[in-house]
Amino acid sequence: MLYIKDLCGVYQPAPKETILSEARRLSGYQFRRGAAILSPTSAKEAIGLKLTGLEHEVFGCLFLDSRHQVLAWREMFRGSINRNSVHPREVVKEALTLNAASVIIAHNHPSGGIQPSKEDLELTRTLTEILKVIDVRVLDHLIVGEEVISLSETGHHSA
Repeated sequence: MLYIKDLCGVYQPAPKETILSEARRLSGYQFRRGAAILSPTSAKEAIGLKLTGLEHEVFGCLFLDSRHQVLAWREMFRGSINRNSVHPREVVKEALTLNAASVIIAHNHPSGGIQPSKEDLELTRTLTEILKVIDVRVLDHLIVGEEVISLSETGHHSA
């Protein structure tokens, strides 16, 4: 349980919104340039904090160098409650701009569900094929809901 001091100096349990806001702020440290992302677990923890609890769909990319060190986290697209349009050319442009060697793609499901849709799986295949042309490897696709699922861990994605 996390407690915060109220105006009278009394400690009270922190509301969920405060906890999530602080977690998002702290997750920025895991995305600092040069931080290493060495496992699906570390990627799930960092990206999960970034995308949990949002009321709209967000698609983002964690761009990495050849040693899996963070180059940048980019929120690429925002959608509505259950819809997001991802434009692969924008992901390619950002990968080239950052001189990325690999990328972890991620998006959230505001509904809280983590089952990948047919569209999620197709997007993973499309981005993997397109980025392969420019020698950028898609390491994983994470879906954030009430939990975080790694498509590479569940066999839905072969990097």
